[in-house]
Amino acid sequence: MLEILLTLATIASTIFTIILLCLPSRYVKHSPPKVVAFASADEPKISVQVLVLGDIGRSPRMQYHAMSIAKHGARVDMIGYKESTLHPGLVHDPLISIVPLPQPPPFLRSKTLPFIIVGPLKVLWQIWSLFQTLGYRTQPARWLLVQNPPSIPTLFIALIICFLRNTHLIIDWHNYGWTILAGTRGEKHPFVTISKYYEAFLGRWAPTASFTVTHAMAKQLRSKPYNIRSPVFTLHDRPAAIFQPMPSASTRLAFLQTLPETASHAKNILSGKTKLLVSSTSWTPDEDFSLLLSALCSYSSASSTKALPPILAIITGKGPQKQLYLDRIASLTASSKLNNITILTAWLSAEDYANLLACADLGVCLHMSSSGVDLPMKVVDMFGAGLPVVGYGDYESWGELVREGVNGRGFVTSDDLAHILAELFGEKAGTQLGVLRKGAEEEGKRRWDEEWDSVAGRVLGLCD
Repeated sequence: MLEILLTLATIASTIFTIILLCLPSRYVKHSPPKVVAFASADEPKISVQVLVLGDIGRSPRMQYHAMSIAKHGARVDMIGYKESTLHPGLVHDPLISIVPLPQPPPFLRSKTLPFIIVGPLKVLWQIWSLFQTLGYRTQPARWLLVQNPPSIPTLFIALIICFLRNTHLIIDWHNYGWTILAGTRGEKHPFVTISKYYEAFLGRWAPTASFTVTHAMAKQLRSKPYNIRSPVFTLHDRPAAIFQPMPSASTRLAFLQTLPETASHAKNILSGKTKLLVSSTSWTPDEDFSLLLSALCSYSSASSTKALPPILAIITGKGPQKQLYLDRIASLTASSKLNNITILTAWLSAEDYANLLACADLGVCLHMSSSGVDLPMKVVDMFGAGLPVVGYGDYESWGELVREGVNGRGFVTSDDLAHILAELFGEKAGTQLGVLRKGAEEEGKRRWDEEWDSVAGRVLGLCD
């Protein structure tokens, strides 16, 4: 009997030892700070993992996080899908390592299989790839900074990894996953309900600290159903250094002449005979592009009786609904409903996009906040380039960024937008546009580095 017990004990201890040896290595250089709100800047430089369960190249805020962390001498692992072109500052910094997540198998990306089958299988794939990447393909880090949404399965895996590796979790709240899902499934859908309470539960217990994009979101996270008691800091999006006004007429003309989409209109744009309107979109349901199309149709109709200048509208971005709207634009053009209007689409480098914004007369934002408390980063970029903005403004946090009549204008319906376009572009002296441009330039003066250092830099212990 004793021999059997000894044998079982040996087997059990061996299995336990193997499990311990297979667990991810732990971060041991620093002990956890007792006060997380503002860690000591006297601590040695740290290591941070920045996680995006999405395309890194289409996550500018998380790229800015990584570059800011590296700027202060810390090591960064930038983790996510590598699909689009990355910011040059991310690629060329020796302190930043790009760790691409493996893509799901082709059948999980197929649109032919029903969601009820593909959805759970894709989540299982993401669980495995996240755990393997965070636990074994990377060195243990002092902090894990996670973009939310998506929250499934990101927050669950992040919580486990942080426990196993002695890492502290920061959630960077851009929006809520469940409100985005509700936009396509409806608020009463069981998946939406599960997602809501999953996000609220892990959002309450998982993070050592949280960042939010607005004060309104920070306030909401401290209330039901989240009830977050760990520190929550508002870290507003601010323009990166690449977005700058372009006051020189000769520089504007030179750029407009080199860009294929604007080359034939360059002189008329510079003289004000043609108005250049720019909108960046991800071509998703939370940006109702039909509002802009309807407004441009109304503007075209009004231009037959009023002295309104032609509009060149350039729409940048990629997304699932792009072809749907391209077909609609072609149909409207063929039926002469877009006379006096030219609509072009483009996919530009970061530098060309920044220059295009600086050359434009007006930016349009069609973002409709699913939560009511997030803000579109594209407006921030436009302000950085000194470009006034008109945007859908029927949600709580809109006023944190856009001040009516100062740096932009808000609209709710396509008629509202058509009226604003006619009012701003029909004014020959350009007085109102001039006022809005000055307001945009003023708003754009506070830059990302200044905002980040005062909030995130202090939390991570990298700034005084």
